[in-house]
Amino acid sequence: MLRPLLLVEDDLNDIELTMIALEKARIANPVVSVRDGVDALDYLRREGKWADREDVNPAVILLDKKLPRLDGHDVLQTVRSDERLKRIPIVMLTSSREERDLLRSYDLGVNAYVVKPVELEDFMAAITDLGMFWAVLNEPPPFED
Repeated sequence: MLRPLLLVEDDLNDIELTMIALEKARIANPVVSVRDGVDALDYLRREGKWADREDVNPAVILLDKKLPRLDGHDVLQTVRSDERLKRIPIVMLTSSREERDLLRSYDLGVNAYVVKPVELEDFMAAITDLGMFWAVLNEPPPFED
């Protein structure tokens, strides 16, 4: 079974471009998209509207830093402190080039920090590479019950 990719992004344009890039890269994993940090944690914890989802952690979380309700750093910190979730790879996918954001992300346990390219072609290439690495090439930790 292919584990889903969890995209946590509030910008509709970035969501659409990410989905197109992953499709063009022929990433077979399903993509679940949520628009804010609270919904991301509900998905991961199988709470609220996500209570009935399949009990499988995502292959990777593509996490925007600037999110409504709960920002990416808060989501990252919460995931890393949860025994059931802490091994899920997380890529901070953000427009922030601020050094303090980069350092804080790594201090909180992010696996990769990727600044979203401004140019469309560069953005599409970055997403394609991310999808290919995390969904296909990366060796994840074994499933845990």
